Amino acid sequence: MTHPQRTARALRPVRMIAAALLASALLAGCTTFSEKGRDDYERAQGEQPGAQSPGEASDSAKPEPPYDVRPLLQPAKKYLGVAADGAPAKMTSVADFAKRGGKKPNLIEFYSAWGDQYETRLVQKTWDYGALAFVAWEPFDASLKDIASGKEDDYIRSYAQSVKELNLPVAISFGHEMNGFWYPWGTKKATAAQFTAAYKHIHDLFDDEGATQVIWVWSPNVVNPMPKVKLKPYWPGDDYVDWVGVIGYYAATGPSTYKTLYGPTMTQIRSFTKKPFIIAETAAQAGERKPTDIKDLFEGTAAREDVVGLVWFNFDKETDWRINSGPLSQQAFRKQAADPSFGFDVTKP
Repeated sequence: MTHPQRTARALRPVRMIAAALLASALLAGCTTFSEKGRDDYERAQGEQPGAQSPGEASDSAKPEPPYDVRPLLQPAKKYLGVAADGAPAKMTSVADFAKRGGKKPNLIEFYSAWGDQYETRLVQKTWDYGALAFVAWEPFDASLKDIASGKEDDYIRSYAQSVKELNLPVAISFGHEMNGFWYPWGTKKATAAQFTAAYKHIHDLFDDEGATQVIWVWSPNVVNPMPKVKLKPYWPGDDYVDWVGVIGYYAATGPSTYKTLYGPTMTQIRSFTKKPFIIAETAAQAGERKPTDIKDLFEGTAAREDVVGLVWFNFDKETDWRINSGPLSQQAFRKQAADPSFGFDVTKP
């Protein structure tokens, strides 16, 4: 199938804490989030891997194939997203987030290790909840060079075939924070040319398999910690990206406003593309300033028509990023999330 408003090629189409702290925290967390890691975690908790939590939705009726993602790309309202402990394998943390925040999230991000098969169960559970799944696909076990050269093609094609077969929309971000140095696909071990070649090769294989249900997300870290690393060399091209997923956190030190935290990155990106932004990963560090940071985040996102939403990293790791790290923070989040411009029915955008 071809989509008249997406080109043929399109169908083929800092954290501001210390970098070392960021790297160790994220590297530890991402292995936990792999498919095997989730199963091991559930067994450690005395649970059966894959078991349905009380109150979770059953499978919803499948839409007619192929699912057309275009209405989800720039909806009239904004996404209110979350990445939460154990979700979406277990939805209890999402339910708690919704209760404390006063609104159900309509986008749920989770992390998938390279080599894991497409986690159809998690994508389905997310859709049944009423949210879009957002997969951060992390190539820890394959080099960008090998991916681009075709050595991983069987795996990528299998993944794409599963996406097509499930026929539900999914946002996929490959190799996030590629402009940082803390991941093996980052600046210390890979080049910008290798990243773009790998990204485009994956995209092309998905197109070859007819897996058009993907919203493709290109997710750099905010440039503030690495001002000399230019983003344009990492850009795969407009035909390969649907959303620009900017990643940046409000920390105790460093930029503390939407303009200073995201502005330099967005300005640089606008010099080579007009694709919509999504704040693909964010939160505010616990402390007296957190309620103000939350207010600034929501107001900044609401004020920009080219930002389609945000994803809150609701974890207590390396610091307490959760919205309920303090009563005033929870109140601030609840007040801001009540803005009617945030949240909509992803099944009827």
